[in-house]
Amino acid sequence: MSRVADLPAARRRYVTVCVLYWLPLGLTIAPLILLLTERGLSLAAVAGCLAAHSLTAALLELPTGGLSDVVGRRVVLAAAGVSNLAALILVALGTAAWQLALGMALIGAGRALSSGPAEAWYVDTVHARSGPGAELRTGLARGASATSAALAVGTLLGGALPWLLGAGPDLGARLDAATSGLVLPLSWPLLLGAAVEVAFVLYVLVALHEPPRPAATLRDVLRGVPATVAGGLRLGGRDALVRRVLLGAAGAGSALAVVELLTPGRTAALTGAPESGAVLFAALACAGFACSALGSHLAPLTARLAGGGQRAVVLGLGAGAGGLFLLAATAASTGMASVVLGAAGFGLVYLGRGAAGPSENELLHRRVDGSGRATALSVQSLALQLSAALTGSVAGLLPPGPQPWLLGGAAMLAGALLWVDRGGRRSAAAPSAADSPPPPVGAVTGDGPPHDAP
Repeated sequence: MSRVADLPAARRRYVTVCVLYWLPLGLTIAPLILLLTERGLSLAAVAGCLAAHSLTAALLELPTGGLSDVVGRRVVLAAAGVSNLAALILVALGTAAWQLALGMALIGAGRALSSGPAEAWYVDTVHARSGPGAELRTGLARGASATSAALAVGTLLGGALPWLLGAGPDLGARLDAATSGLVLPLSWPLLLGAAVEVAFVLYVLVALHEPPRPAATLRDVLRGVPATVAGGLRLGGRDALVRRVLLGAAGAGSALAVVELLTPGRTAALTGAPESGAVLFAALACAGFACSALGSHLAPLTARLAGGGQRAVVLGLGAGAGGLFLLAATAASTGMASVVLGAAGFGLVYLGRGAAGPSENELLHRRVDGSGRATALSVQSLALQLSAALTGSVAGLLPPGPQPWLLGGAAMLAGALLWVDRGGRRSAAAPSAADSPPPPVGAVTGDGPPHDAP
């Protein structure tokens, strides 16, 4: 009897993996920076720890995607959970700067390892059951919604838990004293996240069944991973639709970098104090994740109403760009109307990005097969990360006001406009080739003809 999951079971398992992976990371959002400073790190040292995370994720993004395509989804995804488990324990209990930096680097490694295997497993499973023309958007949308919901819940819980430990009998202070300062109240969200990581690893090993793969020797891995990575990069260069997906991800990364960089300062200015501004930012971040979850949930409906996945991408990214332009228009004012419009713009950025993502990824999966799927997702993730790093650096150099927001909005709008030309070449009655079941195509390793758009 086949161990390949049926479609409803595969969808449930994919959603569960998304929740179990992202909930621990959501728990770190509110307390992480405060915990690092409580351990005595300066702002420069905190920035160094964050850089260790980002650089590790960027360096390992493509190799780990290739590794997943060579040795299998399950083992790489479990390795991501083990890396995050070690990282959360190190950051929660570490007292030396090198321990905290190592913990942040391990979180970056886990992020790189997790970038693609779960989604690739789901798509592989659907294709094994229903063929390469099977509908993917609904499952991808539910996974994206579950990710955003887990981040929203984790953000709230991670911010509330230290506060709850300090209420009443102040259990947090007692634990701090009993452990000689090893376990701070701010450590508990990360320790809770570590417990969830254990459940994540066990669930991945038990629930994510894969077809047997040929045994891979070290030589096979060392030879196969670079070839797969190179094939993924070549596909992005020769396939017009894949280029649109990658450039759309880059535009979204630029927009999100601007929002994440500028919003904390804007909330602090609004409330008049950094502490209260941080609380408002946590609530706003939770609302943003909720909007992203709603957008992802509505992605299949958006595609149906728009007449196809490509038009849904245009609508989603265009709406996100509109949100950033709304934030730019209200950047110089603190009146109530500006606050309301700014909050609406913030939510629109995440709603639009959530609505576009599942349709983008379904289009991407129709251009690659299982032997290069995780690598393609890693290339997409790397495009988002690199554009975010570049745009964040540029936005930090611009004067305060609307200009940095306009930079992010322009990048996201450019990502949306990339899809308009392709959609406009067909009559409204003609279905998009990328939205209909495609003929079998070669893997991203290049074993097939180029698939440039006509």
